[in-house]
Amino acid sequence: MNFDQLFEGFSNTKVLIVGDVMLDTYWFGNVDRISPEAPVPVVAFQKKELRVGGAANVALNTASLGAQTAIISVIGEDADGNELKQLMKNSHINTTSIISTPTRITTNKMRVMSRNQQMMRLDAEYTHDIDEALENQLIAAVYQYIDEARPQILIFEDYNKGVLTKKVIESITEYCNKNGVITAVDPKRKNFLTYKGVTLFKPNLKEVKEGLNLLIDQVSLSTLNEVHQALQQYLQHDISFITLSEKGVFFEQGNESLIIPTHVRNIADVSGAGDTVIAVASLVYAATRNMRLAAEMANIAGGLVCEEVGTAAIVKEKLLNECKLLLN
Repeated sequence: MNFDQLFEGFSNTKVLIVGDVMLDTYWFGNVDRISPEAPVPVVAFQKKELRVGGAANVALNTASLGAQTAIISVIGEDADGNELKQLMKNSHINTTSIISTPTRITTNKMRVMSRNQQMMRLDAEYTHDIDEALENQLIAAVYQYIDEARPQILIFEDYNKGVLTKKVIESITEYCNKNGVITAVDPKRKNFLTYKGVTLFKPNLKEVKEGLNLLIDQVSLSTLNEVHQALQQYLQHDISFITLSEKGVFFEQGNESLIIPTHVRNIADVSGAGDTVIAVASLVYAATRNMRLAAEMANIAGGLVCEEVGTAAIVKEKLLNECKLLLN
């Protein structure tokens, strides 16, 4: 594989992400005493960082690899929403089709950090489904983008925050299939079996167990082949791509299936690793139609971002070097 040529070609690939976007706020400080008011640590604040999260982090990863990236979602008409859109624009993500509404707030996950450890998290969010008017507006925006931009792949990024409803999922999937757009899904339990007819379905093992009510005692190729068959009964999808935490990743497509073990890493934080995995797997598959290569590269990318604290996008040059080292 000529990885230099592959990575250069990412700039010709158009990716659309649809799903739940969020703002990740990090408050960093030092802890050296317990509060006299309650048995909690006192964090002496030093700095604040704002990062994109959820579906926006998937977009950040594809954009970081050079793909032409757009995102469509629903956010609040608020300061957090403005911050989030600006962060995405700064990272060359097309946000023109994002819908802002006064009826919701922008999801913000605020983390208090000390010595690279999370002390607490405060979530500001609405998780109920968007209403019918917003559903129709979102679907229309996606249809318009597909008609005008002709993306190669659409990624559903579901965080159970209410943007991806049954109607939204089914309408967009049908439209993508009619227009030859590959669909990839990073699901959550609520809509787990709603993504019928998608191309690539990427849960983690815990989500598979919960979504199919399975008891899996040990991870083996034969067990995961059975999981793929069980998923196909519901979804009639093409590819199962299951992340296995420290055991690596599994994929099955047609007659090919494989467990790809992880590469040894110094793990600092697993936040956002799933976002990176779906981003890299989807982009590589869209560019090459080679799922084994997509799975191997996504496995490497997921490990690399776990070496960083907090949600962080994959660094193109670092991934390129690792792929040359480990896959050639």
